[in-house]
Amino acid sequence: MLNLIRRDAILQKRQLVIGIPFILFFIVMGAPPVVTFLVAGIFIPLNAFGYDEKAETNILLNSLPYTRKEIIASRYLGAIVYMFLSIGVTSLALFVFNKPFTITDIAIGSGLFLLFAALTFPLFYILKPGYITTAVLISFVLLTWIARPVIWFITEHLPAITEFIMNISAPTLYMGVTIVLMVIYVISWGITTMIYQRKAF
Repeated sequence: MLNLIRRDAILQKRQLVIGIPFILFFIVMGAPPVVTFLVAGIFIPLNAFGYDEKAETNILLNSLPYTRKEIIASRYLGAIVYMFLSIGVTSLALFVFNKPFTITDIAIGSGLFLLFAALTFPLFYILKPGYITTAVLISFVLLTWIARPVIWFITEHLPAITEFIMNISAPTLYMGVTIVLMVIYVISWGITTMIYQRKAF
């Protein structure tokens, strides 16, 4: 399974070279650190799926000595590995360009990435090739566009929830959100595995 994760990295080495200037572009343009962390985390997994969509790699993968569970597991575990790598690269780039960021920025960016991955990964095995990239891009735009209004709505119209959240200590809040996101991620993993096991190639 580790070889499958390494395969994505090897296939994406050219895209990785493009990815760094892509991150630098967001930094230079003054994008919020949260958005930069989110985009950096999504870059490699999204490219890997895009490559597989064009090359019909799933036919090849299913001819190799890997179970379908292992193939999906490599996708979900690999995404987390690449997320941590992207956090390191992005943090270094922000530091070099003297752009301030906090642990909160990293936590929110990582959380949004996990939510985005959980919602979109199953789509790659449900939708037909050619529609996937469009659907994922729309999902990304909607996620980033909806996040701020939702937070504003909760703050303005649901004072009880806001007060409850404000009374929770930061470590407890982060831990609770992390657990919820991981549960969603694991559920998505399970759903994608079931879809993939029943899919014919």
